[in-house]
Amino acid sequence: MNSKIYLFSLLLLSLSFQGYTQQLSRTNDSLVVHNQTAKVTANFKTGSVSYYFDGGVVLSNTTAEINEIQTGLLSTGSCKLHQATTETFTDRIGKGIKLILTHSGNDQGITLIQQITLYQDQPYLFTDLKAVATRQEQVLETRDISPLVVTPTQKGRLFQPGKQPRLLDVPFDNDNWVNILERQWGNTDHTVFNGISYEYAAVYDNQTLAGLVMGSLTHDFWKTGIVYRAAKQTGLTDSLKIYGGAATEDNSSLKPAYGGLDGTHDHTSHGTMTGKMVSSPVIYLCGLKDVRKAFLAYGEANVSRNGKLEWKGSAPVYWNSFGVEGVLGNSGVMMPKDLGKITDFLQTLSNFNAYSKPVLSIDSYDQSIYTTDLLSSFGKYAKKKNQQMGFYFIPFAMWNWKNSFDNKIPGSEYTLRDVVLRDKNGEPIAYKDGEWGAYAMDPTHPAIRLFIINQLEKAKAIGARFLKIDFLTAGALESTKRYDPKVRTGMQAYNQGMKMLKSLTDSILGPDIFITQAISPVFPHQYAHTRFISTDVYSHLRDDQKGFPHYGSTQASMAAGSHLWWVQGTLWPYTNLDVSIMKNFQKNPDLTEKEVKVRLYAMMTMGSILGDGSDFRNKLAAERAKIYLDNKDLNLFFSAPRAFTPMNFADGESFDQQLSFYLKAATPLISMFNFDLQKIYNRKWLRAEIGLLDKEYLLKDFMTDAVLGKIEKGQDSFVLTAKTGDALLIKLVPVN
Repeated sequence: MNSKIYLFSLLLLSLSFQGYTQQLSRTNDSLVVHNQTAKVTANFKTGSVSYYFDGGVVLSNTTAEINEIQTGLLSTGSCKLHQATTETFTDRIGKGIKLILTHSGNDQGITLIQQITLYQDQPYLFTDLKAVATRQEQVLETRDISPLVVTPTQKGRLFQPGKQPRLLDVPFDNDNWVNILERQWGNTDHTVFNGISYEYAAVYDNQTLAGLVMGSLTHDFWKTGIVYRAAKQTGLTDSLKIYGGAATEDNSSLKPAYGGLDGTHDHTSHGTMTGKMVSSPVIYLCGLKDVRKAFLAYGEANVSRNGKLEWKGSAPVYWNSFGVEGVLGNSGVMMPKDLGKITDFLQTLSNFNAYSKPVLSIDSYDQSIYTTDLLSSFGKYAKKKNQQMGFYFIPFAMWNWKNSFDNKIPGSEYTLRDVVLRDKNGEPIAYKDGEWGAYAMDPTHPAIRLFIINQLEKAKAIGARFLKIDFLTAGALESTKRYDPKVRTGMQAYNQGMKMLKSLTDSILGPDIFITQAISPVFPHQYAHTRFISTDVYSHLRDDQKGFPHYGSTQASMAAGSHLWWVQGTLWPYTNLDVSIMKNFQKNPDLTEKEVKVRLYAMMTMGSILGDGSDFRNKLAAERAKIYLDNKDLNLFFSAPRAFTPMNFADGESFDQQLSFYLKAATPLISMFNFDLQKIYNRKWLRAEIGLLDKEYLLKDFMTDAVLGKIEKGQDSFVLTAKTGDALLIKLVPVN
């Protein structure tokens, strides 16, 4: 025993920093690097890498690979020589160690270099792959490069322990009301499942919430895909590939979330990277006993690498016209004279006006009726009411009649034909197809810069201080033709286009303009202050509600939100759960008062900014607004909204979700949502799990301040109940 310990101590190397040690150990066939939450083992004989995470998740015998256009597929596992070096470093995140694995000895003349980065004070690690041409005239080209691959042929596996393992599958953007999927093992027929998640994914145990988050950290060239196939064994994934180069077409023969509408909406292959050296996206891996912390760390890691926008002062509140009429003025529901009635009513809501000047966000509108001059005049009227204007536009797509491409791009002499993106057959790409469709435009074309300037000048003319930008995914589409040949991919073009848009906004309108993204990819995130959690929300309780659309419900938005709460405070200062509705959305049936309340509680729980889309000319809408939209405590919360932490995630595709959340604060908050129409929702809350002090608390209804109960000093737990089809929002008021 002593001799074994002595031999091991000779092999143990320590990389010491003040107050912490990362350790290296080497054997004849492997090198092991670890920190407090992860261990990485590199095998010299096979070239494989295994990862062991806090919480029990294991990625074993992983490889990396490139599919090079000329020479084909090359895996680290097929190389003959494997070498490892380590180096310490300090960067903007902190101090750490890099494990550099070099794989060579193959017929393709390519050296593969894996880099695995561990930090001393962070729970995560990063991994990436570079491919280097070793022959003198060789230039590499790829649209498929992966730093992490699990295959059965290499005896690879991803294993999530626990009784209820799940795999989280995320759509590329927030369009088309596509669900986030919680894929489950253990079907009665033990069928395997497979699919592709975009930009990030996770595995976790639904009981303990231990799990692993994996996702991209670089969003300026590649669209990242996570392709997976589960095995029959519970918790086992036997095929996994995280790669740069994801480009998928919509497929109407498949369900929306299963390949129908959840992909990148592309019409041609992903663009290629070329050079003597090509590189993958940098991939984040973080496995913890609490996967919620891994999600927060993922957001923070993205911000550390890419930055984010901050917002000074109180969060904006706004009224948006889309809830009244899809295209404002088009069907005569709200003509210009009626806008004054909206602003007059909003002025009467003293609490709604208490923290920031309300924004009148004019959405899609009939420009022959709501001209720039008219909106400018209205902006002056709103200013007298201590309100400000918002402006809506679509920077990278244009609505147009099919096969009519000679219309000029506003602000330029170019036509739509000059700037439209092209599919694999060289035909214009209809981002939204139809006789009247939205055509995707090239962000690298000078006409788009002129168009954005044109739109921002309109915004300036009406006095806008709030921008809603929409259908941004169009700018990220792949294309067989692009104005700037140096821009090779859709994501590269989109990133440049968004950077240009933000720069032009700063120069034309000023740096203190609030920007909200509607339909858009999650990444890059750093050009806006908030983004829609889901597609438009119409405020009815459930998607299966009679008379309502089968999408856009509060339940659907909260099912997505239970997986996206972490973006508030990391990627963006706030989220956006769209607008509340006091009576009815456009031509939908009337909402119940309970649905209005549940909707507002959902917005609070997600850390959303407060917006409303009601027609206040209607008496019932106005009466409800005075009760709910003008609630004193509600408006105080929305002056600095924060997302609650989920106690559980939405699970499966049932509409009967029961969800709980809490917010740590001087006066803690608890929310419970019961979308089940048959069963009440009882939940036992533990004092320790939500960080309550050992003192007495009063349980008060958020809206009415009515006392609903008490937590005695020394009481370890308490039970709250949400009725069927209802929600609770409780203040836990400490008693001195």
